[in-house]
Order: sequence, then structure tokens, then C-alpha cells
Amino acid sequence: MSSAEAPAPSRARDLAAARHVLVHLLTPMLMCVGMGLAYLGAFVNPSPHHMPVAVVGAGPSTAALAQTIHDKAAAAGESLDVRTVPDREAAHHLLMERQLSGAFVPSDTAPELLVASTNADTSATVAEKVFTPLATAQDKPLKVTDLAPPAHGDPTGQGVFFFLVAVSIGSYASVAVLGGAGAVLRMRARAAFVVVTSFAVSLIGAALAGPVFHVVSHGLWGVWGMAWLYSAGILFLGVGLHTFLKRWTTLTMMVLFVMLNFTTSGGLYRPELLNGFFGALHSFWNGAGLVEGLRSLVYFDHVGLSRHVLTLVAWLVVGLLATTAAGLYERRRRRAALAATSEPPHHHAAAPAKNETPEEHEEREEEMDESVGV
Repeated sequence: MSSAEAPAPSRARDLAAARHVLVHLLTPMLMCVGMGLAYLGAFVNPSPHHMPVAVVGAGPSTAALAQTIHDKAAAAGESLDVRTVPDREAAHHLLMERQLSGAFVPSDTAPELLVASTNADTSATVAEKVFTPLATAQDKPLKVTDLAPPAHGDPTGQGVFFFLVAVSIGSYASVAVLGGAGAVLRMRARAAFVVVTSFAVSLIGAALAGPVFHVVSHGLWGVWGMAWLYSAGILFLGVGLHTFLKRWTTLTMMVLFVMLNFTTSGGLYRPELLNGFFGALHSFWNGAGLVEGLRSLVYFDHVGLSRHVLTLVAWLVVGLLATTAAGLYERRRRRAALAATSEPPHHHAAAPAKNETPEEHEEREEEMDESVGV
């Protein structure tokens, strides 16, 4: 070989390495775009969208005040669903049923706003912003009464959202490990790891929320149970999807359980402050099921709790179906490979990976490292 021809293989290796890097950079670039679209799209301009509020009282004057509030909000480009309730007791009941974001009690001497901040502190703040001008017009201070204040360890009431973040990250990061390093195991073994891992993640989350940071003042067993349902649903779905998506599982899990999950959970902004897309997802997404279920359990005497638990169960069922489909697919693939090679099966743990190419092995290891790093 001449000296002029020697650099060619080196240039080919450099080009191949560059292409390899570019392909792997595609995932973080897509994550960047997705996170920007999700978080900016959901949170950059929160405003009332059919936000339910009430004016306490009866008669034409109360109805006229409610209509005036509605019209002023509409003129400002905001949407309030303003209703009247006959008395303070009725307003209290609706707030504790989580059907209102605020209730204004008119008074010539001491106007009052009733809120339940643990339903969403941001919604209570917006309600205060809506009704404060009415008291200011009377040259009176607005008294704000919080009917459901947060626990002592969670002054903003947003601790349940950060609990969601912790359990979510522990769950979807574990998918990378079980899908990558666990790929050598039969699906039945991976499913067993899912049960144990989700138990551990939920137990850690409950310990942090309860005895460590006192975000939750009671109902800790229920908190742990919902967290286990939530974590197991993510893990089963992720392990099942990994069989079909391979290295794209990481991006898919980020889209499902970070980009769309955190923004629609109601932990920071409830659906009445989100646009139509994110507000609609709140009604059935698993993160919303966990956050709203925890609020119902801890602060609102189990109001609506069964519906939120059913949401978590439904996601778990979807995860179990995905894992079952993946197990059947992998079994058929193994049988086809054995038939093609006419080799008898070797009964040991590494059997499913015996046909794995070096490139597939490298991709699996890179996927696991990148996912856990994220």
C-alpha cells in the first residue's frame, strides 16, 4: 500500500465515528425541542380557562355582580365560569368538593374571599387577583380565608408535585436499566424486577414525603399505595415498549412521563389555568391521577379519590398489556432464531442475548448510560 493510500481508512473511520455521534445527538436535540414546546406551551402564559368561581348571595344584585365579573374577565381575554351560591355554607361545601377555585362574599364592611389553596395555590392566587379590585373599589381590604391550608411541611401546597417528580424519575430511569442491562433476561424475570423496583421507588417516595419532609401529614399508606400503582404502570409500559423501540425508548418515556406528564399533572397549574390541549390531558393522564389523588386523600376527605385511583389502575393495565405483548413477541423471535440455526436451546440467563450483535450490545449499553444520565 502506498503512503498516499494510507489515510483513506483513517478518514473512513473518522466519518463513521462522526455519523455515530450525530445519530446519538439526535435524541438530546429532540428532547430540547420537546421540553421547550411542552413547558413553554403549558406554563409561559397561564390564564383562566373556564375557571369556576362564585359570588355568595341571592337576588338581582348578586346576579348582576356575577355577570359584571364575567364580562370584565372576558374583556381582558380571560374565561371565568361565574355562578352564584345562596350562602357561605354552600360556598364552603363546593370548595371542599373541589368544584370552585374561589368564592367571593360581598360585604359593605368586610368583603371576604374563600379559597382552598391545597386544591392549587396558583388557582387561589388568581382568584384573589380577580376579586381584590371589588374590595378596593369599596376602599376595604379583602379578607382571604383558606378553608384547606397545606401541611406545615408544605407551605405552598406544591409538595405533591415534587413528590410526583421524584417517583417519575426513579421509575422511568429504571426502565433504561431493565431494558438495557435486563435485556438478557426473559420477560418474566424483568416483570418480577418491575414489581420489586416499583415497590422500592414508591417506598422511597413515601418516606421522603412523610417522615423526612412532612409534606404529607396523614394517610401515608394510601400515598405509598398510589405511588406504587403509578410507578409500576410506568415501568411495565416502559419495559414493554423497549422491546419494540430500543434506543428510542428513552425519548418516548421523556415525552410521556416528563413533557406531557409534569405539565398536565395539575401540580403547578390546574387545568383551568392551562390551554385546551394540556387541560384536556389532565383528565386522564397518570401524573394527574397521582397528584389529584394525593390531594383528595390528604386534604379533601377522599372526594373523587376512586376516580383518580382508577386512572392509575388503567395505566397499569396498559403497561401490563404492553409487557405481555413484548414477551410474546420476544418468544416468537427466539423460536424463529432457533429454527433458523437448528441449534438446541441453552438454558441459562444469557440465552435471549446470544444472537445480539456487537453493534446491538453497544447501542444497549449507550442507551442505558444516556437514559440514567438524563
